[in-house]
Amino acid sequence: MNFKINLLTIAMILALLFIAGSCERELSDDAVPVSFPKNGEVYLDGFSSGLEYLPFSGSFLAAFTVDEQTFQSGTSAMRFDVPNEGDPLGGFVGAIFPDFGGRDLTGFDALTFWAKASQAATINEIGFGIDFGENRHQVTLPNLQLTTNWRQYIIPIPAPDRLTQEQGLLWYAEGPENGNGYTFWLDEVEFVNLGTLGQPSFLIADGQNIDVNTLAGATVEPPSLRQIITLESGQDQTTDISAAYFDFESSDPLVATVNADGSIEAVGQGVAIITGSVDGFPANGSVAIFVEGAFVSAPEPTVDPSEVISIFSDFYSNRPVDYLNGFWAPFQTTLGGGIEVGGDNIIEYTDLNFVGIQFIENTSTIDISEMTHFHVDIQVREPVEDGDYIEFELLDAGPDDMLGTGNEQSGKIRITSDDLVNGEWFSVDALLTNFPGLLNRSNLAQIIIVSDATIENVYLDNMFFYRDPNVMPPQDTEPTVGAPDPSRDANNVISIFSDGYTNVGGTDFNPDWGQATIVTEESIDGNNTLVYSGLNFQGTQLAENLDVSGMEFLHLDYWSSNSNLLNIFLISPGPLETPVSLDVPSDGWNSIDIPLMSFSSVVNLNEVFQFKVDGNGDVYFDNIYFYRN
Repeated sequence: MNFKINLLTIAMILALLFIAGSCERELSDDAVPVSFPKNGEVYLDGFSSGLEYLPFSGSFLAAFTVDEQTFQSGTSAMRFDVPNEGDPLGGFVGAIFPDFGGRDLTGFDALTFWAKASQAATINEIGFGIDFGENRHQVTLPNLQLTTNWRQYIIPIPAPDRLTQEQGLLWYAEGPENGNGYTFWLDEVEFVNLGTLGQPSFLIADGQNIDVNTLAGATVEPPSLRQIITLESGQDQTTDISAAYFDFESSDPLVATVNADGSIEAVGQGVAIITGSVDGFPANGSVAIFVEGAFVSAPEPTVDPSEVISIFSDFYSNRPVDYLNGFWAPFQTTLGGGIEVGGDNIIEYTDLNFVGIQFIENTSTIDISEMTHFHVDIQVREPVEDGDYIEFELLDAGPDDMLGTGNEQSGKIRITSDDLVNGEWFSVDALLTNFPGLLNRSNLAQIIIVSDATIENVYLDNMFFYRDPNVMPPQDTEPTVGAPDPSRDANNVISIFSDGYTNVGGTDFNPDWGQATIVTEESIDGNNTLVYSGLNFQGTQLAENLDVSGMEFLHLDYWSSNSNLLNIFLISPGPLETPVSLDVPSDGWNSIDIPLMSFSSVVNLNEVFQFKVDGNGDVYFDNIYFYRN
């Protein structure tokens, strides 16, 4: 009789017994639990039966092939081709090899395999236990060093008796080496019983006794969990392992308990020590949970949702973000991100020095040009001392909508110790005009939070932008009328750019000087207008040297709603150049007549051959000409 029939028979008997109301009976000894194949093979000259290949999202899907030319033994090996950095088909390789039927791996103590690479390389992560489900028994060997020769590698199983129905038999993740792709191979991949592994040791929080302060109702993320075991070679092998291998214990379950995934739930006020063991081996390290009173939520925001662009809040619809903590190596220490406390979603940062919230790579930048305020609620989770502060910096990517091009603008505000109290919420409502340097607000890409470790532990909530029409009405971001028509006698004018005169020929208004400025010409109210978007600096190259020594003034019409720095230069060969500062932002079109003597102490006016403008923001120019009275 096969097992399926036994299950059906047992179910029918139980149903009849229930209906009949008869007394309880023990099941027959014939009713045995389900068993799974005790098969440790993964890849031995071909895949073990039932195995699948499932790449990670965003990985290079064509990375894996079977190679019949290069192998350690037998007739073939697994080949993985890592792409170059920036490959549009995927910037890394990564996948799992599951058997969703399940395997009984209780008779094995390690996953072993042979590996080599086309160059010396380091696989970021490799291991077993990921099945795209709960990943309960995940084991990760980080930074596996490969050579160009075949070598055998060993990943010990922390507690084999728990792998009665394991689905995740192999997984890996790797990126380019120094930006370049390469190839590596795996062969003879199988779970085995070596019987030569030394006594393991297990670590909670890297073997340290750490303290965590939290509130009742909060969930504390699992600490790092690791296994160290001595291989037959005498080498110590360290792997990251999941909480399912541990048996955790709380010294006071009325204060804190531990979930199956290792998360610590703060239950009530007091102190509890979290310890653990694996198969009777006590782990080194512990977490002392100091639970204060019940969590008090941040003040409920009252701004009309129609006037809000929300980044993080339970009260509004949030814009998608790339991340709440990008962990910008190598200098960032900040840990944490979004957590739930008593049903309230908040952001928790610990070990804060700086951290970034970003929305540009996997989502779009945010146009906050119609907003007037930035709001965030802050709660410091430690004593506040004089000189402590938190800064919020807003960074706009510029009109090219890209980071790293020199087109960015940013501004920041500082919240000082005068406003911050340990354990109390403080609400920030800052005018966006109080972020100096943030002139463009159409392509916001990042919110950067900096404390320089003066404050290391904070909660944040209700981070959003909003518009208050009574405070600052929206400004025009471009002129709606053209510059004033010039009226000077054309016989007394040398024109560079104007519809009102004949311009000198052959002028290049956008020479490649390595600038980030985007240059266009636009028709505004019928006037051809020169537009500098995202200005850092911009040149104009005349076709030949121009003698303006007989002129008296340089005339400009310019318009900008968001620049706060603007200079114009005349340049003669040498180069000889000197700037004149222009007042910005402008109130409508500014018409300025600059005496040429402002330049003549440095510049040779007999042979002017270039103009240059530097500054920031978006600036519109028209009617650029020299004249005399």
